[in-house]
Amino acid sequence: MKKFVDSLFVKQLSEISSNMYRQGWDERNGGNISYLLNEEEIRPYFKEDKAIREINLTFEAPENIREKYFLVTGTGKYFKNIKDDPESNLGLVKICKCGCSAKLLWGFKDGGKFTSEFPAHLMSHSARLSVDPENRVIMHTHPTYTLCMTACVKTDEKEFTRKLWKSNTEAVVVFPEGIGVLPCMICGTEEIGRATAEKLKNFRVVTWTNHGIYGVGKNIDEAFGLIETVEKTAQVYMLTLGHVVNEIPDEVILGLAKLWNLKIMSGVIDKPKN
Repeated sequence: MKKFVDSLFVKQLSEISSNMYRQGWDERNGGNISYLLNEEEIRPYFKEDKAIREINLTFEAPENIREKYFLVTGTGKYFKNIKDDPESNLGLVKICKCGCSAKLLWGFKDGGKFTSEFPAHLMSHSARLSVDPENRVIMHTHPTYTLCMTACVKTDEKEFTRKLWKSNTEAVVVFPEGIGVLPCMICGTEEIGRATAEKLKNFRVVTWTNHGIYGVGKNIDEAFGLIETVEKTAQVYMLTLGHVVNEIPDEVILGLAKLWNLKIMSGVIDKPKN
């Protein structure tokens, strides 16, 4: 049998977590990632689902993610250490049929378990699967300028989205549906998990005020690219705050939407006057 530690999934997650740490987005043990894998992807590495141990969940997992496999970062783990020791810092789990626990199939060899944000991840996966079955990656991180922007802009999704769209022409193209925004909440709780999952029914990216961001994608690159674009745009906004002379005109944003046949978030950009 092939070794799961050598799989493309472990390598991709190890590489991207190292990159995110170098970006300064995941200080200490901040940030977490989960990757939904299917049975066909698992079988070259595991003949059967033989559990190393079971780990209790702090909530009852939604039915549409039960008996599914997730590669997930561990609680208290530093992103900078994942690449050198993935088997201690990552774990492959299968959600039990009852939805109350998860079987550990690989990883967390030092006795650890999945991130404390795993409830938010599982609820988010459940929500996104109901919208787009191809969305398999949930990424949570603390990008610096996005975090700054959540402190400077009201928790209003249309206002937050408008400020981003007006700062970078790439923004409306990458996230035409806009940005979901949550107020400052206690992280690691079922409450913030449910609130995030609800937002992800309409958005692929959600900001947690004074904390960070959640992004989703079909794969690691797509989820990272989405967050990367939000962060780059937030950086432009924050660096030019109070000094903007050449703001992107509404008609240019509408023109981009027309050019790329995008359905953009309504009520953000004024329609052209006749």
